[in-house]
Amino acid sequence: MTDDKAERIWRVVAEIPEGFVASYGQVANLAQLPGYARFVGKTLSQLPKDTRLPWHRVVKATLELAQRDSNAMAKQRQLLAAEGVTFRGSRVESRHRWRLLPIPGSDPDQQ
Repeated sequence: MTDDKAERIWRVVAEIPEGFVASYGQVANLAQLPGYARFVGKTLSQLPKDTRLPWHRVVKATLELAQRDSNAMAKQRQLLAAEGVTFRGSRVESRHRWRLLPIPGSDPDQQ
């Protein structure tokens, strides 16, 4: 079952367009795993170092980079900047938030 959950997360992350970010909760919801934001983070942290999956496009709901070792945070910020993502202080500017068409009955900030 965990492999199925991971596959669903990977599929959603693969769909995040260049120049945009999604939150862990948003990825979980889109993977039909509401309440699994931490599981999304754990799943992404276990990716191989040479992965082509755009893990760097997943951030906290506050649009901040998740706390991890400083090298990984610097790499994430560098990869996002290379895609044209801009920051205001430590947060990604909200214009880079990936928004989809609203799912009926859902919170649009969690999509």
